Amino acid sequence: MTSRTPCPCGLPEAYEECCGRFHSGTASAPTAERLMRSRYAAFTRGDGAYLLRTWHPRTRPARLDLDPAMRWTGLEILATEDGSAFHSTGTVTFRASYRGGSLHERSRFERVDGAWVYVDGDFLG
Repeated sequence: MTSRTPCPCGLPEAYEECCGRFHSGTASAPTAERLMRSRYAAFTRGDGAYLLRTWHPRTRPARLDLDPAMRWTGLEILATEDGSAFHSTGTVTFRASYRGGSLHERSRFERVDGAWVYVDGDFLG
């Protein structure tokens, strides 16, 4: 029996059918927005390995220390530019809420060997 745990990325699918398949490596995010959503879900689950795996080799940190006390509470996609199957780059502007505040960022994504990866981002006011 499949669990019906909602995906933390905000889409209506269950976690296993949504971002869980990207986290497990059985599928790759088809768009920059889906990669952004799956990375948010990885932050909520403390999946640092997935975050590093989906980070551009040019900008990837040597390690990632996630705060286990951080409680992410929601994701709002504000804008997307390019980032579809027909593009090699894309941007996603989002607001990620956490207990006590929010993070507003415009993230840049590129394809590397056909897979979307996070490059970097600009924090917005």
